Amino acid sequence: MHLAQLNIAHLRAPIDSAELAEFVALLEPINTLADQAPGFVWRLKESETDPTATVVHDYGDHLLVNFSVWEDLDTLWNYVYRSGHLEVLRRRREWFHRVAESYMVMWWVPDGVIPSLAEGMARLDRLRTEGPGPEAFTFKDSYTSSEAASLPAAAEARK
Repeated sequence: MHLAQLNIAHLRAPIDSAELAEFVALLEPINTLADQAPGFVWRLKESETDPTATVVHDYGDHLLVNFSVWEDLDTLWNYVYRSGHLEVLRRRREWFHRVAESYMVMWWVPDGVIPSLAEGMARLDRLRTEGPGPEAFTFKDSYTSSEAASLPAAAEARK
């Protein structure tokens, strides 16, 4: 099993504004760091040629989406909190509004399966409404891949 993760952020200004210029300049090095991180499997990209292009979606103009798949919890944790990503993460209040509800969700997917953005948003909604469980969780309340592998959706995806 691999670990899918989705996190969203509400931008303080349009992505092409002067207020977000420094954040946009950091996209290429941070995305490159993720792409080269041990345990990285895949991430949703808007463009293969423009490393600063943010994902276009139907969930609101000022909603930034980060969606990726990792080998396991440890490799994602190491990228988020033990790499250069942490310095950018610490500055998030400069570029994003604070939100009271969950903005990040994780779930297990069978190896080789790339979930859809719609599934990720549904998992985030599930976490917000039902709390953490094997189908939608956080670092704080995580579940093992073996717990998720027994769920009906995981069994169906393996067929």
